[in-house]
Amino acid sequence: MRMPRNDDVRVISSSIRIPPPPKPLCPLETARSHIAQLVRSFNSHSNELTRSVLLCCATLSLTGQRRPSSPILCSASLSLADSTQPQESQLKGISSSSSPASVRQSEERVLISEVLVRNKDGEELQRKNLEAEALQALKACRANSALTVREVQEDVHRIINSGYFCSCMPVAVDTRDGIRLVFQVEPNQEFKGLVCDGANVLPAKFLEDSFRDGYGKVINLRRLDEAISSINGWYMERGLFAMVSAVEILSGGILRLQVSEAEVNNISIRCLDRKTGEPTIGKTKPETILRQITTKKGQVYSMLQGKRDVETVLTMGIMEDVSIIPQPAVPSPIRCMIQGRLIWITAGTLNGLIGSFAYSHRNVFGRNQKLNISLERGQIDSIFRINYTDPWIQGDDKRTSRTIMIQNSRTPGTMVHGDRDGNIILTIGRITGGIEFSRPIRPKWSGTAGLLFQHAGVRDDKGVPIIKDQYSSPLTASGNNYDDTLLAKVETVYTGSGDHGSSMFALNMEQGLPVLPEWLSFTRVNARARKGIEIGPARLNLSVSGGHVMGNFPPYEAFAIGGTNSVRGYDEGAVGSGRSYVIGSGEISFPMFGPVEGVLFSDYGTDFGTGPSVPGDPAGARFKPGSGCGCGFGIRVDSPLGPLRLEYAFNDKKDKRFHFGVGYRN
Repeated sequence: MRMPRNDDVRVISSSIRIPPPPKPLCPLETARSHIAQLVRSFNSHSNELTRSVLLCCATLSLTGQRRPSSPILCSASLSLADSTQPQESQLKGISSSSSPASVRQSEERVLISEVLVRNKDGEELQRKNLEAEALQALKACRANSALTVREVQEDVHRIINSGYFCSCMPVAVDTRDGIRLVFQVEPNQEFKGLVCDGANVLPAKFLEDSFRDGYGKVINLRRLDEAISSINGWYMERGLFAMVSAVEILSGGILRLQVSEAEVNNISIRCLDRKTGEPTIGKTKPETILRQITTKKGQVYSMLQGKRDVETVLTMGIMEDVSIIPQPAVPSPIRCMIQGRLIWITAGTLNGLIGSFAYSHRNVFGRNQKLNISLERGQIDSIFRINYTDPWIQGDDKRTSRTIMIQNSRTPGTMVHGDRDGNIILTIGRITGGIEFSRPIRPKWSGTAGLLFQHAGVRDDKGVPIIKDQYSSPLTASGNNYDDTLLAKVETVYTGSGDHGSSMFALNMEQGLPVLPEWLSFTRVNARARKGIEIGPARLNLSVSGGHVMGNFPPYEAFAIGGTNSVRGYDEGAVGSGRSYVIGSGEISFPMFGPVEGVLFSDYGTDFGTGPSVPGDPAGARFKPGSGCGCGFGIRVDSPLGPLRLEYAFNDKKDKRFHFGVGYRN
């Protein structure tokens, strides 16, 4: 028996967060195109080769994906540098469009008397098994064999493809017995731990077993691919919408995996008219259908479970057709949300934790007031934050909001004081509390005023307060273990349409109030502006930021220049750290395909020579240039985490770097 208005009912599993599959940023075939085809042979006869031999240099950089099924990006680059040693040199490469004569010359053979594998300093490898792996990968390069440039190049790729090494540079040495070919390799880091984000349903034991055999060993990219495939296979076997979306090799041999799981945010029922196909009101109550469905809100969506739910609803005998339609997520009406993650790091035994926890209540007391509590913990840095916000103070007709904030943070001091201060890793500890009031001033303009108290100091890697660095320079302004500052803050912000490419201007002023004699007194002004200009399908984005600080301020409050969100091509804070600064940037972005866009950029930053005026002159002691520029290219991909940025930059010192970031530049 068929109900008249329920002939066509669809079960809609709405608001499923389905992460897009990772885009292959640079497959191996594309990576090889970065190496100019080695087609120029040795430029003189064999008796001349005893005086000068040229070999190729190829390096591998691990920053992204290796192929569509693996989140590892491989790229190779050719180093074109003339040798300055009379008995040792590198092979020059030219493009594949070389003349036929050059191609014929590349097939000329040279007799090699000995083949060795050494580290990048020319010394024997500490791990003999790695030397054996490299030698086993060689196919053409053998002792007492005549080789062409192409054969040497192919063996360089074979060593890299073995998975154990991140770089390989062949060097020829003229000896009494003939030409010795040395492959100088740099092994990958030793695997010491794993960080996995987003794997809420993946069993921890399965994850640990997938990587257990690699602990204490050099990371092998082929085996890493196999481990990632096994994780993706675990999800596929259970019909779950999830996969490993990103892999990163951190310093210290730590692997970071990002797993994206499609979570069911809501389930709704929609009845369709049999004749018109338009939504209509069914006679069956939604709760009658929902109680038959085993898929629940908050679960990772399972295709197998969804298929069983469709069959179950069909067996009710009152539906002609049932289908599941995933839809984009919408803002959740849930008023209270708890989320957390806990990740283990181990090198045989548990020696550290990395994790985060967040709690938010979006409607405290039923007045739309918001409470946010978060904790993030890393091996070096950590931050604990409590924010209580009233978005519209009751009785105020100006829409004034109030935020009360308490924060305890520990951040690395690398931006100003370098990676290490002698044998010590410096960290900056800050305890901050205060209150801020914000309100709209006029359309697109807002203003903020607040009062903050900060208790800050520098600690070593054991958490012990220190007041001087390895150069006997002060690390605090007061000379005590900690600096105390009461800051009055005023800020005004202009935002255009709110999009990233629209115009923006922000001006921030902070004044230290010496209520007590030992409290710091300084004035800091900071401004930043951005303008976007449409040029056909492309967009030109111009941005500039600058600031100045006056008075008695600590070195860790100096303006640091250089890095992913500053001057690309330099390491974080490597350009300078001064009392004043200006950073300018120009970018041209253009669509490529789907969510991927390309970008060309150029950055410049300077401290105007104010580095020596910072207490202790941390920039001068670490030989920072004070100004620098960088330019390069990259790609950006929209993702559930925000825009993912992968950029390759080179600076005015001819250094080259990959930069990876999440979100837009500040």
